[in-house]
Amino acid sequence: MTDGSADDPVRARLATGAFVLVDKPRGPSSHQVTAWARNLIGVETAGHAGTLDPNVSGVLWIGVGPALKLIPLVLEFPKRYVGAVTFHARVGARDLERLLAEFTGPIYQTPPVRSAVKRERRIRTVHRLNRVEADGTRVLLDLVVESGTYVRTLAVDLGEALGVGAHLEELRRVATGPFDERAAVPLTALADAESSYRAGDPAPLLGLLHPIDEVWREFPVVVLKDGAASAVAHGAGLAKGGIASVSRPFARGAHVALVARSGELIATGVAAFASDETGPVRHGWVVTGTRVFADPERFPAMWNRAPGRAGSPAARGAG
Repeated sequence: MTDGSADDPVRARLATGAFVLVDKPRGPSSHQVTAWARNLIGVETAGHAGTLDPNVSGVLWIGVGPALKLIPLVLEFPKRYVGAVTFHARVGARDLERLLAEFTGPIYQTPPVRSAVKRERRIRTVHRLNRVEADGTRVLLDLVVESGTYVRTLAVDLGEALGVGAHLEELRRVATGPFDERAAVPLTALADAESSYRAGDPAPLLGLLHPIDEVWREFPVVVLKDGAASAVAHGAGLAKGGIASVSRPFARGAHVALVARSGELIATGVAAFASDETGPVRHGWVVTGTRVFADPERFPAMWNRAPGRAGSPAARGAG
């Protein structure tokens, strides 16, 4: 990437964090596609959320800069796929529909042998499992699943449940949460946009670099009081007294966005209590595990202003 001026909009977007939605082709690994995108954009680091096998195509979320801190949030999004499953014998329409209904909801899965995670049986949720069309033993499915669901394993399990056997013939990810294939671009489009940027036109590349608020605004937003915003920006957790307002209810363990009154993202964190459980809480953090996005220098240490109130932000400012 060429050297730009201080008001270069591309560099400004990268400095605050950005992500691209790449339409991954069949063939290369997700790691390879991420490395190519990183080199095209001209940054040192990049990471993807939700690995696609080499022979699977579709939406691959790639973050750069501070956006890398959002990967745990992106992994919360369900994934939508369109897949072709080949059964090893003909299956009746009624039997198939019954089976798909039975496999909708929580299911047990064991990761395949070649997976990168420990092979332990676990529960994953299938939100939707619909037949689009069928041609002989080949069935096209439209499915929405919890992140971390192995669709290849699901296809095998469907075949075993019917007693005929089955395998996944082809798979494409068409959406990750709110981001679908209509917004995803091939690497060639990213290369063309980078060439335009080098030629002095930043608009095409800027259009492909999505701002990070497109991710964090999908989660409950907790607006902080000024003192709490300052403390959280310096690494503190959030106490009940630091909350000014909440955009919508959230459950214990949910990821939330911690935002200043100005609307600027301060940090993301994990709720230690549900939003309706904080009433009795008098001490301790209600949001922990914060990942700070804000520049601490922009949020002066307010806990040092009042005479006789010494202490760290973790001790004073977030309440």
